[in-house]
Amino acid sequence: MSESFENVSVIKKANVYFGGQVTSRTVVFADGTKKTLGFMQAGDYEFGTEAAELMEMLGGEMDVKLAGSDEWVTYTAGQSFNVPANSKFALKVKAEGADYCCSYLS
Repeated sequence: MSESFENVSVIKKANVYFGGQVTSRTVVFADGTKKTLGFMQAGDYEFGTEAAELMEMLGGEMDVKLAGSDEWVTYTAGQSFNVPANSKFALKVKAEGADYCCSYLS
C-alpha cells in the first residue's frame, strides 16, 4: 500500500454521504483512473457499486459483509478487501472511525 500518490489531480468538491457521516475526495491519475480518499464516522452503512472496487484500510476498523455472504469480516489498518461490480456491501464502522482509499477497478 503506497503512502502517497504522484502526478495526480484532486477534485475539490467533497463526496458527502449519510448526512456528512462519510466524506471523500476524488483523486484522478494521469491515465484517467480514479481513487477516492475518505473518512467514515462510526455507524452502519450500505453502499452500492457500479465498478469493482478495492477498499484499503488506512486507519480505524470496520466490519464488512459483502453481497451474497452472511459473514461479517473485520478489517483494520493495512488490510484491504475487494467489492464486486454491480453489488452492495454493508459496513459497521467502529467508534474511532475508518480512514480509507477506494480504487475503482476496470
